[in-house]
Amino acid sequence: MLGQDVCALLESEGHVLDQSDLDDLDLCNREAVWERLSRCNPDLIINCAAYTNVDGCESDVISAYKGNAVIPAILAMAANKLNTILVHISTDYVFDGEAHVPYTEGDTPNPTSIYGKSKRLGEMNVMNLTNRYFILRIQWLYGRHGKNFVKTMLSLAKSQPALNVVNDQLGCPTYTRDVAGAIAEMIKTEAYGVYHVSNGSYCSWYQFAKDIFEIADIDMPVNPCTTESFPRPAKRPGFSVLDNTYFAASGFTPLRHYKEALRDYLKEELR
Repeated sequence: MLGQDVCALLESEGHVLDQSDLDDLDLCNREAVWERLSRCNPDLIINCAAYTNVDGCESDVISAYKGNAVIPAILAMAANKLNTILVHISTDYVFDGEAHVPYTEGDTPNPTSIYGKSKRLGEMNVMNLTNRYFILRIQWLYGRHGKNFVKTMLSLAKSQPALNVVNDQLGCPTYTRDVAGAIAEMIKTEAYGVYHVSNGSYCSWYQFAKDIFEIADIDMPVNPCTTESFPRPAKRPGFSVLDNTYFAASGFTPLRHYKEALRDYLKEELR
């Protein structure tokens, strides 16, 4: 979902890309990764690969750690050997969601799910195995490519008379194209480090669903409910809002309000 938007934007800006997907490169194969990278000798490595099935991580722990911790380690070692830059994508799930104010980069991670723990280990591997890196923590991602909450809501609206959506989980809906824009801006600098990158403001899933239907001009009743109404294998953070102050203070362009981004996305999605 993110990788395709990153590739499209960087190509439009004149970058030459060597793109890899699941069917042509096993990122868990250290030798294969090194052979590929040493052959193309990149100025930059962008890792958009991850095992993102949050509930699936609880039952398939090995795949979770392979996708979210081993792959970043392999890429970080390769980046360090090639003396190149690594961009790595992380998540709000590295925090426990027990806070009452938005999380900053200085807050101590405390993941509670296998997904969060494996992503946190991936961060640590990048930080420990290479020096020139950007780690972007993002959340509630949606975009044109792949499954996401917005598409699910639009699909359910065609078959359901009303929807119940959780109102006790708060976060920042974030558009893939805006994250791609942030990456394109960051790689022009040497301001390496860990950054929280999300669209502006925050809401609950319930409010986000209402926003989707309002902007899409769809008459769909949405009722608030609690997380307990939808028991899932993995614990979801209750409050995982990311504070983007450090991103802006570092000279990067703050991402726009999530509703503005959602309007642009829906214009294209509903066309």
